Amino acid sequence: MNAIETIESRRSVKHYDPEHVMSEEDLAKLIELTKLAPSSFNMQNYRLLVVRDPELRKQLRAVAWDQAQVTDASVLFLMCADLNAHLADPAKYWSHAPQEVQDILGPAIQPFYEGKEQLIRDEAVRSSALAGMTLMIAAKGMGYESCPMVGYDPEAVAKLVNLPSDYVLSFMIAVGKQTKPAWPRGERLPDSEVVSYDRF
Repeated sequence: MNAIETIESRRSVKHYDPEHVMSEEDLAKLIELTKLAPSSFNMQNYRLLVVRDPELRKQLRAVAWDQAQVTDASVLFLMCADLNAHLADPAKYWSHAPQEVQDILGPAIQPFYEGKEQLIRDEAVRSSALAGMTLMIAAKGMGYESCPMVGYDPEAVAKLVNLPSDYVLSFMIAVGKQTKPAWPRGERLPDSEVVSYDRF
């Protein structure tokens, strides 16, 4: 399946085979592909919480509108992000690059974000969203279906998973083997409503 076919056929699937177990090899590959998502300054500030514990999944389902995919999908991912990633030693992100690149990008990271709480949070959500979309496309290419989810109590979820205080919870993604067809795709809005050129 090529990239265009993958994008065109990817759907938000609600019904999964609860007996299916994702292999360790598939899980590792899915994570590997997800980590190829772009991020500002290569900070990779997305954080993936892989939830497979059945009892925890039941507790999460209880605070997620009782949505069946929380427990029935093969794996539940919580897409999070580290709000302090910009404070790390820049070598963590750029030690592989030529020295001239390190000299430009390394010193620029902290000043770019310093004192800009909204930008830091926006960047966290952007990075986790890019990683999440990468994960869903990768899952589809590997023969799995997925469903991004924001229908849950974020405070309750944070408590259940011991979310670090310097992390932000972005959304969940259920991944597994489909048992029922996806709902009909909603009509796309016309270009006249969503596309502008040069200026609004």
